[in-house]
Amino acid sequence: MKNPLNPDLSPAGSCIVMDAVAINKAIRRIAHEIVEQHPSAANVVLAGIPTRGTEIARRLADHIEQIEGRRPYLGSVDVSMHRDDLATRSRITTLQETNLPMDLDGRPLVLVDDVFFTGRTCRAALDAITSFGRPSTIRLAVLIDRGHRELPIRADYVGKNLPTSLNEKIRVRLEPLDGIPDSVSIVTAP
Repeated sequence: MKNPLNPDLSPAGSCIVMDAVAINKAIRRIAHEIVEQHPSAANVVLAGIPTRGTEIARRLADHIEQIEGRRPYLGSVDVSMHRDDLATRSRITTLQETNLPMDLDGRPLVLVDDVFFTGRTCRAALDAITSFGRPSTIRLAVLIDRGHRELPIRADYVGKNLPTSLNEKIRVRLEPLDGIPDSVSIVTAP
């Protein structure tokens, strides 16, 4: 497959569907939607799911600060020990510290992830969050919604809906984490 944005950048079997500009626009749009739905968006807790969800949450906080003049609370929620597939995984994901800025009771929380797929990571995050309090609301913001839900969970804020087949993977690359320019690719499994 050729990369429609730059044919020279696509390795065999992959196609870049979002570049850095498109990713920034999607994140900025989600930030505006969050501000629109929360009268005091600076009071919202943005909780990213490591690793890329945490970076996307940081970028959302930057945009909300530009819009509102105040930065929302920012944190992360590790889901490793709350997954329902621990017994079937060949290796356990590296544990990361859950870092939430304060007591969550009564505060609106937006859970942030890069790719929304089966809904199982989100379910694990919901379990983890209840260990830290009872937010007034919990919403889900994702950069990519690729479909194939296994649980009755939906995203409230979506950067891009990207229908995929089960033999495709979505690869999100963010420069601070990966050392290459931001991109979202579809990779076809052999």
